[in-house]
Order: sequence, then C-alpha cells, then structure tokens
Amino acid sequence: MSTKKLIPAGLSRRDFLFHSGIGLGSIALSAMIAKEKARAGVLSPKPQHHPAKAKRCIFLLMEGGPSHIDTFDPKPMLAKLHMKEFAKERTKFAAAMNTGKRYYVQSPFDVQRFGQLGIEINKGFQHFGQSVDDICFYRGLQAQSVNHPTALYHLNTGNRFGGDPAAGAWVSYGLGTENENLPSFVVLPDKAIPQGGTANWSNGFLPAHYQGVALRSEGAPILDMNPPEGILAEQQRKNLDLLAKLNEKHSERHPSHDELSARIESYELAFRMQADMPDVVDLSNESEATREMYGVGNSNPEIDSVAKRCLLARRLIESGVRFVQIVMSGWDSHDYIEQAHGKRIEAVDRPIGALMKDLKRSGLLEETLVVWAGEFGRSPDNGVRGTGKAWGRDHNAKAMSCWIAGADAPRGRIVGATDEVGGSAVEVVHPLKNFHVTLLHLLGLDDARLTYFAAGRDKQLSQTGGELIRELVG
Repeated sequence: MSTKKLIPAGLSRRDFLFHSGIGLGSIALSAMIAKEKARAGVLSPKPQHHPAKAKRCIFLLMEGGPSHIDTFDPKPMLAKLHMKEFAKERTKFAAAMNTGKRYYVQSPFDVQRFGQLGIEINKGFQHFGQSVDDICFYRGLQAQSVNHPTALYHLNTGNRFGGDPAAGAWVSYGLGTENENLPSFVVLPDKAIPQGGTANWSNGFLPAHYQGVALRSEGAPILDMNPPEGILAEQQRKNLDLLAKLNEKHSERHPSHDELSARIESYELAFRMQADMPDVVDLSNESEATREMYGVGNSNPEIDSVAKRCLLARRLIESGVRFVQIVMSGWDSHDYIEQAHGKRIEAVDRPIGALMKDLKRSGLLEETLVVWAGEFGRSPDNGVRGTGKAWGRDHNAKAMSCWIAGADAPRGRIVGATDEVGGSAVEVVHPLKNFHVTLLHLLGLDDARLTYFAAGRDKQLSQTGGELIRELVG
C-alpha cells in the first residue's frame, strides 16, 4: 500500500511523522484521546500548573503609550531642568520624531500622596487613588519597540510582528473556562480598534476556540443575542444537530482541517450564549448605586463608555469568563499632553477606581489578577510638535509604568525605578517577556510548560523563555 494514501490531505510529512509517534498504536491512542477531549469540551476547566490564588484576569490596556512621568512615576527633577536643552539618544529604541531642538519639560500635573505609604501619583486619580494600598506599581519594565502596532503586538502576544496567540488566548488554552456557556476570552474595545487590529486578541496558531471575542463598544454589546420571534430553542437545537452531523461527515473526510471543528464549536457556543449572555450584559440588573459608582450614565460620554466596560468586565469574570481585556485608547500625546492626558485620566479614574473597590468588597479581588499597562512609556522632553502648553512627549521604550493587583500580587508597594528624569528604568529592570512569564505564574501557569507545537517546534508566550520577576509575587 502506498504511504501517500495514509497521509490526509493538507498534512505534511513532518506533521504525519510527529503525530504518528512510534506507530499505528499511538495513532489510535491519539484518536481516543481526541474523542475524550471533544466529549469533555475544548474549553473545560483545567488544573493550574502550581497553586495560585488568581483564577481569572482583567487586563486594562491603555493604548497609545501613557506617560509614566505624568501618571504613576512623577519626576520632580524635571522641574529643575525645565526648558534646558535635551540631547536625544539615537538608538533603535528612540522614536523617529527626533528633529529640531528639544527641551526637558516638567509635568503639567500636580501629584498627591495616597494610601498608608503615601504613594505619589497624579493628583487626578482621586477615585483610583483610594485603592493604592491594594496596588503594586512596577516601574522597571522595558519594551522593545517604539512603533505602536509592533509594541502592542509585543505586549499582547509576545511577538512584535503579530500572528501569535494573545495572552488571553494562552490563559484560555492553559486553564479553560469556568462557564462553557460564555467565551473564555472576551475583549471590550474602545470605539476605535487599536493599532494592529484584531490580531491583538488573536488565537494565532492555537485552535480557533481560544480567540478573543470582541463585544461592541456602543449600543448592545452583542447583536441578535435573542432568537428571532417565533423561533424556539428546540428548533435551533435540531438545526444545529443536523448541521453538526453534516460537518462531522466532512471532518471525517478531511481530518486535518481544524478550522471545521472550531466552526462547529462556535455555532454551539453561540447557541449556549443565548442562555447566559443576555443577563450578563444587561447592566440594568445592577443597583442604581453601583451604576453611579462606576459612572454609568455620566454626562461625560468618555466616562460613561469606560464605566460600562469596567462594570461589564466585573460581571463577565464573576460569571466564569477567564480573561477580559478592556482597551482604553487616546494616550498618544505628542502635543497638548496636559489637555489630552487630563481627559484620559478623567475618563478612566472613576470607573477603574470603582472596579477595584467593587472587586474588593465582593471578594473577587482575592481570585482575580488585575493588570494596567500601555505599550511603552514616554520621554522626559517636549517632543517636536509644540512649545509652551502645546508640548507633549515622545515614545519611550526604555521606561514605562504598569501596575498589578489582586490574588498573589503584592499590595501597596512600588517595585523598580527609573532614573531621575524618567528616561530609562534602572532598578528591577526586566523586558516584556519576563512580565509575561510573571503574569502566567500569578495565574498558576508555567510559561515553560504552557506550550503548543506549531511550525516544527513547541511555542510559548515568552517566545524563547524568560525569568520570573520575583518582586511582583507577594
């Protein structure tokens, strides 16, 4: 018999040999395991690699590169250097906007001490500031790109060139979901999709089941959630059963087409979501006091938008969604930073402060990891677009701030530091891949064990392996 007849269409010789193992016996065993997995559900809960309190994650993505100097890492030295000439270092980590004379500029924002330790942050964070005793601010992180799309890809997927699974997809792959009637990985984007597009929450080379499901930022989060009038659930079930039989027959003839099984599962998930999702996304189920605390219905539409997504994130994770990412854009302040960052801080302060308060009072913070990060920081100089109150700041990959909270994360602590002007991280300095390793660790996952065979090798979120940032583990 010709070997070619045994190799399914679309399966390379390398893949055939890899999946064959030591012989036909292993092929049969693999088939049995696959059937068991199918029966158990692709996204069924899976055990952690090691004990960890965090069972889920809310990732607050500040798209555009928020200025660490003007948010959570104030630099009083800049007041002394204000308007003195700044010599920009020309490296691959320097943004392209490097023409003309540049000057050190002080922050236009006042700072205030919050919490028992008196942690200094931008005074505009009046609501969020009430939660600093539950926050670990990390000031030693460094990116490896100053271009928005590549930096966002790197932060979200570990790969600056895109195409790899997002962190949320990896967490879903590693832990499954706590509610199979809802997606495991949900994204709540801003009105505009972030630079780099939907690849920021892609499943990459992982099966399609792990892709982030994006909900609408305006109007109903999901359209056509309820079946059309006159269509009963029993009718839908019969239609899906018939479709599944036809698809399964096709799948038997083309076993290497993973996309088909994923499509079948997506139909099933959409059907199951009709049972749980309408109640989850209906914010009217919350008390008026809770909606007001978040800022839902605020006269400022930007506060209202962030508030709805923060409240929805809490409802999603308490309903069993494993990973929720909220995208908050508008942080790319090359000019008029006082006005631009001021508006952004006003938009996120109350909703994020309410989210932290709500998670803590409900007990969810004990099992939920909360992350706040942008794709890079910003420079201590005025950029090139304006002077006086028109100035902003350039991209800066060598210094950026983020914070984590909940579960096993340290509480009320500052880890790492940047130099006296905020130009570069100088203490507890780590690249993004180590941050990814640490986030997985806090969720009970080992980056070295959380791998998937693709393109001829085992792949992981960190790409080539990384170190645990031990100072970020309480």
